[in-house]
Amino acid sequence: MGISRYQYLHYDVFTNRRFEGNQLAVFPDAIGLSARTMQQIAFEIGFAETTFVSIPERTDTDVRMRIFTPGTEMPMAGHPVVGSTFALARAGRIARNKDEWVFGLNVGPTPVALEWNGDGLSFAWMTQRLPEFGPQLYDIASVARALGVREEDIRGTGLPVERVSCGVPFVFVPITTRDAVDRVQPDARLLAFEAYVFTTDRAATADSADTYSRMFAPALGVLEDPATGGASGPLGSYLVRHSVVTPEQGRSLLNLQGVKMGRPSWIHISIESTDGNISRVRVGGSAKFIAEGTMEVED
Repeated sequence: MGISRYQYLHYDVFTNRRFEGNQLAVFPDAIGLSARTMQQIAFEIGFAETTFVSIPERTDTDVRMRIFTPGTEMPMAGHPVVGSTFALARAGRIARNKDEWVFGLNVGPTPVALEWNGDGLSFAWMTQRLPEFGPQLYDIASVARALGVREEDIRGTGLPVERVSCGVPFVFVPITTRDAVDRVQPDARLLAFEAYVFTTDRAATADSADTYSRMFAPALGVLEDPATGGASGPLGSYLVRHSVVTPEQGRSLLNLQGVKMGRPSWIHISIESTDGNISRVRVGGSAKFIAEGTMEVED
């Protein structure tokens, strides 16, 4: 068994500042790696997610990409798609000024709209699947215990605890205030779902975020995630469905995640809807190049 060398790029995603946002490792040429080795590499690197890019398997995609957390393979995810778009642009795989790129993910073709400036790629918009809603969780006491918050921190919002998916299901838990979101301390023994806690509280804040959030997924090997693009599309859809925002407001939302971890992440959300029917879900942002390296692999 010989040793092969694979280049990888390290990006911080949903930020334009170093050492903020969500870390991502991208292997832009992963041909020859087995799924088992990809999983081992993702565990070794230890970021929330690592991506592996290879040749397309379908004519309606530009590349095939697989996404791994330290503990499992994901059908789709937001920050890996946005970050990998920036990495492939830097590597010259995406031609400058190309306006769309299509990833082949486990959920199927996933298009990304590209925005460029004089320095290169400046922004990427990922189109996600249309949302699937439900079920709602009515045992608020159990949810509160699992998250280490008071029942009134949830009930006080007047909103449901609900599972929503645009490819990956998350349980959305509305919280009354940012302080209460920061106080969340999940018990991994009780948390049987991927929990996305959020608030629309903007009192006494100087930033422009419409929502303030945290995500916990111990079952995926990620105790807390600094930025979850795969949950931000469903979040925007939840806000539109439950009339927390108007359809017009839903077309341009800004979600702030990762503050409690010291890695603020700015996730843009755009939900298009008419008469309560959601017709397009997009999540976008920027990414900052941090480093590159080479890994030796016996596969």
